Amino acid sequence: MLDGHVLVDAHVHVPTLTSLAPAWVDWARRFGRPGVLEEVWRADGTPDPETLDRLFAEEGVDVALLFCEYSPKATGYQLFDDLLPLVEANPRRFRPVASVNPHLHFPIARELERQLDLGAAALKIHPVHGGFRADDAAMYPAYAVLVERGVPLVVHCGTSSFPGSTNAYADPQLLDAVLRDFPDLHVVLAHGGRGWWYDAAAFLAVSRPNVWIELSGLPPKRLPEYYARFDLGRLARKWIYGTDWPGVPGQAANARAVASLGLPDDVVPLVLGGNALRVYSGLDPA
Repeated sequence: MLDGHVLVDAHVHVPTLTSLAPAWVDWARRFGRPGVLEEVWRADGTPDPETLDRLFAEEGVDVALLFCEYSPKATGYQLFDDLLPLVEANPRRFRPVASVNPHLHFPIARELERQLDLGAAALKIHPVHGGFRADDAAMYPAYAVLVERGVPLVVHCGTSSFPGSTNAYADPQLLDAVLRDFPDLHVVLAHGGRGWWYDAAAFLAVSRPNVWIELSGLPPKRLPEYYARFDLGRLARKWIYGTDWPGVPGQAANARAVASLGLPDDVVPLVLGGNALRVYSGLDPA
């Protein structure tokens, strides 16, 4: 708990460092807390589960969603199976999130089902790093599995500075056909349209009951500026807290900054944890 609120960090990266591009490690050192890589990761590049669990407990994080990613053109490989030892160490605090890339996984539905069977709380896709569009027909079998199982889709929806990125694939408009063809699918816009698409992301969130904005990578104090054309109190009812850890100095500090934006009292607990508990599959912070 953080200040009496359940805190869910819906966007966390804890990969094995040896499978990544050097640019990822440089990113973590530039934006993260100094020394965090040496504190959490062992000399062989694997994260230490007990250290990670202690650190997140100190930050007040009740549940952390651990991301993986298959993006050899950009950041490298963050393998789903590498997350399982962290989940095993504390399955209440840590939940894995699936990831697939249509250029790498055949058939795509089978690999997604394997990861869901191992406890994935969502599917996160990264078109910008993975080199594919969210509305690619090759992704549709995966989306059908999500609807069948009641599991949400998380889509990277923001610019990226990593070499090899295709930022045009972050455009929220590319989800229009997906939302049309899968009306029961919950879709979470990670990074909330960061860069050029804040208005488009916000419009989708306020106009569709099954679209959500996830706040990772967005400085809390600038959220009123980013979404200036919208009623912040209304829009925040569709926000989900996330940090993009380790690329953030502190999870608790970020959460308190969001809570201090002057949002309605009943909205703050929704943003910090309530919305995530509703949207993602099988979270249990008790």
